[in-house]
Amino acid sequence: MIKKPIPFRRLAPNMITSGSILCGVMSLVLIFHGHAVPAVWLIFVAAFFDLMDGKVARSLGGDSAFGMEFDSLADIVSFGVVPGLIFYVSYLYAFGGVLGALVISFYVLCGALRLARFNVVHSSGNFQGLPIPAAGLFLVSFVISGIALPPSTAAIIATTTGALMISSISYGNIKQLSKNNINVLRLLFLISCIVTISIFLRDKSALAYTSIYVFSGPIGIDWGKWLSLKGEEVADNR
Repeated sequence: MIKKPIPFRRLAPNMITSGSILCGVMSLVLIFHGHAVPAVWLIFVAAFFDLMDGKVARSLGGDSAFGMEFDSLADIVSFGVVPGLIFYVSYLYAFGGVLGALVISFYVLCGALRLARFNVVHSSGNFQGLPIPAAGLFLVSFVISGIALPPSTAAIIATTTGALMISSISYGNIKQLSKNNINVLRLLFLISCIVTISIFLRDKSALAYTSIYVFSGPIGIDWGKWLSLKGEEVADNR
């Protein structure tokens, strides 16, 4: 019996998700060869793929349970394991031997729990706990910023980031914003702020952007709601 070919509308988003996994694997290879900065930039490319796969799936009507599970597997690789290893090699390698490895293991475990919870109890609206892509980008942003972190400080940062992922803190959902529900004036203001930060902070700008989002949850800033046209929570259905 000849099986029907997979429809393009279902294949396309999963191909994009595959790009995220490939970026994570290539980043892992680069960090083992001592190329930390290129490894970090590949994580940012993976984040772009992660942003686009859901948008493509929704636009083509290709949402599926397989796509959601595949996306989670990609996330644990590209934003859990690989950023954890980059952070470990850059800051925690000399932190008490096994202790540094335990810190990063805790971060990765929290990321896995965060993804499992998202898949099981996922509902539309804001994220419960820090999303793992934001957590991974936050950690690797320290590397390209050129900031020298003491091992103890790095351990606190990694542990706290992991704890935020499994917390019940609400984080704004910006992935569902589109031309139909976004406040253009606020978007232009945000873009001008991003350009200004990039000019003045340069290498540290990525750390500034990710830090703003990481801290937005605990202090109660909902970026998705702020950027939406009606000031309402936006839903994430993938």
